[in-house]
Amino acid sequence: MDEATASSKDLKESVGPYGVWSGRLRAEDPEGPAERAEAAAELEQLGYGAVWLGGNSAARDAAPLIRATSRIVVGTSIQSIWEHKASEAAAGFAELEVSHPGRFVLGLGVSHAPMAEGYRRPYSTMVGYLDELDRAGMRSGHRVLAALGPKMLDLSRDRAAGAIPYLVTPEHTARARERLGAGPLLAPELKVVLDSAPSRARATARAYLATYLKLPNYTKNLLNLGFTDADVTGGGSDRLVDAVFAWGDEPTIRARVDAFHTAGADHVALQLVEDDMSHLPREGWRRLATLLA
Repeated sequence: MDEATASSKDLKESVGPYGVWSGRLRAEDPEGPAERAEAAAELEQLGYGAVWLGGNSAARDAAPLIRATSRIVVGTSIQSIWEHKASEAAAGFAELEVSHPGRFVLGLGVSHAPMAEGYRRPYSTMVGYLDELDRAGMRSGHRVLAALGPKMLDLSRDRAAGAIPYLVTPEHTARARERLGAGPLLAPELKVVLDSAPSRARATARAYLATYLKLPNYTKNLLNLGFTDADVTGGGSDRLVDAVFAWGDEPTIRARVDAFHTAGADHVALQLVEDDMSHLPREGWRRLATLLA
């Protein structure tokens, strides 16, 4: 077994089948550091294997959560390659790896043209960024890529420990697994609404989804998966909402999560979506852990 394969295997075992995706656990968000640390410790106790920090997160956001826990892996999902120099990313990783080996994963992505100043040639820029990380001594087994299309999935396989696709379906997961092969980590994000009333659950989902449907990399990927322009407008059609969210009663939600594993996911990063997204959804995380158990 070569080093890259061994690193991917170790990472799969560390993160386990389920994790939590949250933008609220970053250091810049309103909850105080004590509550964020307490929440991370509870997530570890609940059995989640990883915390994925949403938004343009970095090692500095992961560090307090790692210090507050003993096992759970913390990853960025994602760190924008346009806003963080590769040398700084490598240094941030190295500092955490020395103090807490194996606990931090650098998730990288190219973001979207409307969000990134100087956005151009994203694939070539990512290749150059990975080259810089290599020169700085950061091994590929400690980074993952927010890959959607074939070329970026190939980079996830060849230059990283795997892929962390965002806003995808089980069909995308199956395609990604075929592209990656058996070895690399495949950890898609899945949004969850803990509500069994169809109109209310879809309204909650649609209000949150609308922002992402303004970003071209996501809409292009969804169109490539067979959705239409009508599906990706107006906050998303019922068909689209039902494909990229898990909602309903507990068995239905569990079945949607299982569908990603059946399609080839090693790990699913679960993002709880509620009408009020201004707080840490700790009660929801507890409910989710119970239904996954």
